[in-house]
Amino acid sequence: MAARYGRRLRKGAASTAVAAAALAALTASQAPGVAQSVVAKEQPAPPPADTSVDGGSAYYTDLPPLNSPVPPGGSDGPGTTTTAGTGVGTGATEAGIPATVLAAYKKAEAAIAESDPGCRLPWQLLAAIGKVESGHANGGAVDVEGTTLKPILGPQLNGNGFASIPDTDGGRYDGDPRYDHAVGPMQFIPSTWSKGGPDGNGWGADGNGDGKKDPNNVFDATLAAGHYLCNGGRDLSVQRDLERAILSYNYSQDYLHTVLSWYAYYRKGTHEVPDGTGALPVHHSGSGTGSGGPAGGARPGADGAARPGGSGTGGAKPGKTTPDKPKEPAGPGGSHGSDGSPGGGDKPTPTPTPTPPAKPAPLTALERVGDKSLTATAGTEFAAPPRVRAEDADGKPVAGASVRFTLVGSTDARFPGDATAVTVTTGKDGLATAPTLRAGDKAGAFTVRATAVGRTVPAVDFDGTVKAKPAPKADALARTSDKELTATAGAAFADDAVEVKATYQGKAAAGVRVTATMVTDDPKNPVENGAGPYFKNPGATGADKDKPVRTLTTLTTDANGLLKLPKIYTDAHTGTFQLRLTTADGAVLTVKLNVQAPTGA
Repeated sequence: MAARYGRRLRKGAASTAVAAAALAALTASQAPGVAQSVVAKEQPAPPPADTSVDGGSAYYTDLPPLNSPVPPGGSDGPGTTTTAGTGVGTGATEAGIPATVLAAYKKAEAAIAESDPGCRLPWQLLAAIGKVESGHANGGAVDVEGTTLKPILGPQLNGNGFASIPDTDGGRYDGDPRYDHAVGPMQFIPSTWSKGGPDGNGWGADGNGDGKKDPNNVFDATLAAGHYLCNGGRDLSVQRDLERAILSYNYSQDYLHTVLSWYAYYRKGTHEVPDGTGALPVHHSGSGTGSGGPAGGARPGADGAARPGGSGTGGAKPGKTTPDKPKEPAGPGGSHGSDGSPGGGDKPTPTPTPTPPAKPAPLTALERVGDKSLTATAGTEFAAPPRVRAEDADGKPVAGASVRFTLVGSTDARFPGDATAVTVTTGKDGLATAPTLRAGDKAGAFTVRATAVGRTVPAVDFDGTVKAKPAPKADALARTSDKELTATAGAAFADDAVEVKATYQGKAAAGVRVTATMVTDDPKNPVENGAGPYFKNPGATGADKDKPVRTLTTLTTDANGLLKLPKIYTDAHTGTFQLRLTTADGAVLTVKLNVQAPTGA
């Protein structure tokens, strides 16, 4: 096996061989769930062009070193030591992640573990992508809020070696009014940040709680990247879902190899370093130079060096010099240096054997646990979550099986994180319980379907019902002023002259429907009056807008239970008239309206 893996990737067979060897060495001792091979046996179909995060832009192709991330003997992590009085770990240079950037990766993992626990997003995957895309925000060059000190821009996406994406943000994020650039520490293209996503509102996120969604802020960018990787109900502990997620970020096998290599490396251990002191990678892939490119490294071709291939769109273009080729491993009895490289007297490093994946659980059936029917009122949470038990052929519980819960039908009920599908792993008792399900505002029926991931077994359906919210109640109406209401015939009462408050059991009643009617003064049989004060026809246009209307049924109290009636007009009739206000719960209020003759009439 080659002794050094810090060499740069090359386009084609050489890059694949180096990446495969590096990842095999890095992942040999990993726990189940870590990538065991960089070569996907069945590469999924390419995602739609508008779903790629970075637009196939340039990225760093440096691989992690072969040796362990940090020297043995520390206490803050595998092989990490701590400098006295600083709280900052020390160890292998490439294992150091800038403090603020590391905090952002871990904060995003925690947020998604709460909103989408079935995704099982590890922060090390975000770190691997952040390393490859921007060198951890240019070595941690961020302020105290996590915003990059200088813009991190990928090359112009003008179709010259990369995707062609005409400007979608007016240069708001990338400063280019002609074409888009990948932006920020996680290299989002503006259209993906602001307009992508399953709901069309963009993948942008507010990770630091400042009320803004900024792709140049490492907290916002990492949380958005986490949601993107988890999209579509992916379970990132499943190798195929993991690879699909990475390829959706940049559809390139070399990109997949590189990210998986760093992912495996960070799983073995990392440590925190001060912001601005992170190790900077050197080489990008692709053929574009962009407007600065991801900061922290020389732009491709800037020093005349050959550009490594790997984006799947740009070719390697030799410059003045040629990158070193990976050295062949020494044969039996050959000499090696003390670090395992050719030239010393050490023995060759044996090729580790990847740990075979665990055999799948013998799941043969899913059984419903609890009621089949789930009911909730609009805007509230369902009391009982959907739950199933995974069983084998003998009816015994199966632990560690992946179960996906999917919402089927027309509903705005959602799992945490506004998700319509989540994946849950069964426990020792074989139970898989979906996270809390919240009913939306839309009443109606839908289905929650539980399926076994990767197994052909009958699905289990739950009948979901969302009931409409009960109409708000009011048992009393009262004017907010005792001022006498008087107007002149042929004129109008003061604007908003009548204001009332609705209450229920002494408390303000919001959202109560109120009917207002100008009625006759017959106390036994008050009916709509054909003369006297009136409202104008609401919502009418043209000649109908001034047509007298003496009954309004569309009035509703506000959040404080208050209602101001529309302007009241008068005709030629004078005298005392009555305005009657009622609610569906029987609350009644009668208001006197005095209409006087004009002066001198």
